[in-house]
Amino acid sequence: MIDGIHPNSRHSFSILFVCLGNICRSPTAEAVLRHTAARVAPRLALEIDSAGTADYHIGRAPDPRSQRAARERGIDLSGLRARQVTMADFMRFDLILAMDRDNLRNLQAMSPPDARAELRLFLSYAPQLGRLEVPDPYYGGAADFAEVLDLASAASLALIASLQQRAQ
Repeated sequence: MIDGIHPNSRHSFSILFVCLGNICRSPTAEAVLRHTAARVAPRLALEIDSAGTADYHIGRAPDPRSQRAARERGIDLSGLRARQVTMADFMRFDLILAMDRDNLRNLQAMSPPDARAELRLFLSYAPQLGRLEVPDPYYGGAADFAEVLDLASAASLALIASLQQRAQ
């Protein structure tokens, strides 16, 4: 076992990214991890999803600014739809990665005692970034959405390396 991850099978890992509304940070992280894994670790079997701790945007596509920033890097968010974290997620996923401390605290408060999922901050996989939280770009501009992509890219590479190490 590495990083507390209990894979469904020897080479399969399920990961849920979580932010507040599931229209900016967590869908970006979901798509970036999927895109990066396909490029650098195509044999690594991953189930990747995203959700929000709040119900503000259920059923909505990611923020158009998130979609535009991702599209500029060849990543498509258009098929994703916001959903809220459910109790079943704590049993379904090996790893639930929060974008910030507030959402991590919300997840910890929601988590049932027999949860299978390990809860942690996404950026904890990339200590070289010198920060633990992915800032919310919702009230910002294009540069803020690009920053989320940069952080998600760096943390995704580190997460993949950790998962590959576990799969060996």
